[in-house]
Amino acid sequence: MATRQNSSNGKPKSPRIQVVLPEGLCHRLTILAESESRTVSNMAKVLIQEGLTRLESRNKEESNHISNLFEKNKFISSLESQQPRRLRGAPRRIKLFRP
Repeated sequence: MATRQNSSNGKPKSPRIQVVLPEGLCHRLTILAESESRTVSNMAKVLIQEGLTRLESRNKEESNHISNLFEKNKFISSLESQQPRRLRGAPRRIKLFRP
């Protein structure tokens, strides 16, 4: 659970979390932060935001695709469950005209 602290003027600060990273990942994050002139904390925040945005958009696309498939299958099964009917005035036999 994220903890929230208050600043000296009484306003609440942003929620804080603690993450344990392997040495290699922490080193890579530090190098990336330095290359973009950011703090390690800010770089982690940016990467988490990008990752969440990407994941949410992928999940939204997948849910839309699943929803579309469900609607398509529902439409197909409703068509298949209907009894075939004859059109009024439709010919009983179809005559093929060969030239």
